[in-house]
Amino acid sequence: MSGTAQRLQITAANPDPALLDLPWHVPLEDWPAETLAALPRGISRHVVRFARMSGRVVAIKEIGETVAYREYELLRQLRKLEVPSVEPVGVITGRRSPEGEPLEAVLITQHLQFSLPYRALFSQSLRPDTATRLIDALAVLLVRLHLAGFYWGDVSLSNTLFRRDAETFAAYLVDAETGDLHDRLTDGQRSYDLEVARVNIIGELMDLQAGEFLDEDEDAVAIGDALAARYGELWRALTETESFGFGERWRVQARIDRLNDLGFDVGELDILTDLDGTTVRIQPKVVDAGHHSRRLMRLTGLDVGENQARRLLNDLDEFRATTDRQAEDEAFVAHDWLTDVFEPAVRSVPRDLRRKLEPAQVYHELLDHRWFMSQQQHRDVPMVEVAHSYVQDILPTRPDEQAVLGTRPEDLRDDDGYDPDQLIG
Repeated sequence: MSGTAQRLQITAANPDPALLDLPWHVPLEDWPAETLAALPRGISRHVVRFARMSGRVVAIKEIGETVAYREYELLRQLRKLEVPSVEPVGVITGRRSPEGEPLEAVLITQHLQFSLPYRALFSQSLRPDTATRLIDALAVLLVRLHLAGFYWGDVSLSNTLFRRDAETFAAYLVDAETGDLHDRLTDGQRSYDLEVARVNIIGELMDLQAGEFLDEDEDAVAIGDALAARYGELWRALTETESFGFGERWRVQARIDRLNDLGFDVGELDILTDLDGTTVRIQPKVVDAGHHSRRLMRLTGLDVGENQARRLLNDLDEFRATTDRQAEDEAFVAHDWLTDVFEPAVRSVPRDLRRKLEPAQVYHELLDHRWFMSQQQHRDVPMVEVAHSYVQDILPTRPDEQAVLGTRPEDLRDDDGYDPDQLIG
């Protein structure tokens, strides 16, 4: 390298020496192909590239130094708050070209494996309920962010990644550039964030319709309005005050059970009575998402999505009933289910197909396939037969979701007979 030497400053909680091997003296848009991960890029206001480093893939975004540091810290705080978001790796400043020209700082984040950008989920053969599932996932994410005091400022499908979570999706914040963290958000801040989300989503869907990637009969405005409605329902369920007579104290547990069904644990509940003791008012003060995933983690050590955990727990309960072990310690039964049922089923997938889906998602689809085969054959089909059929006939048709990132809709419609609807099954 000729000219002025660069004096890199690397800010990272766990700095990886492999960072020094990347060509920081080259503008990001000119990085050589051998450095990059072979992943299609999505839409971004900045130059973004994906690079392989120490056996993993990282996303690198060129951005102003002040903004890079701010977004890095925000993402770190969101991770501490256990809000679904990408994991920050670090910030690098002090970059210079061989001629001594200053280059923009970069923000580095961990690539979210098995995640799908929204553009990869929309095509002309879109399943009717896929848009609803994405909107539901985004509404849950926005509620969780607002409960944590995070104002996003630029809520959109483009700034979100989606991962399969059983029959639904889970949403993850990707871009926190416009965000801000507060102790508590005002109703005005929440309303503005929600309106930005509604308008952005309508615009993004109309853009897809203009490009003929979304059926023109789909009502983009109604889908955007559905986000606001779903958000409102969930926010009220989690936060509003409920009043009832003193003789209806069972409603306290009923409220907790209802929140558990929504996937939230109640960490703190305000219970107030009026002066004469005839009326009780309750309001959740601390709610934490992940009720089912925490229970599954405690029983089996499996770290999976909330709805995946719900499905696996149902299968565990079924295993407990069919083996007549309801009276035994749940932890012992869970261990046997894990070693005798879940792990053999997941291991039945050949190594060359394991990039297709996460193990928990594979098991979820195996359960669906077992139901389908049992209906067809009018018998309880053993999991060994189910796994063989699934691996032979279903899984090979799936794209490698571990690697899909930023895929454009037109990339999903090739000439090889690939059906995009298989991606969003």
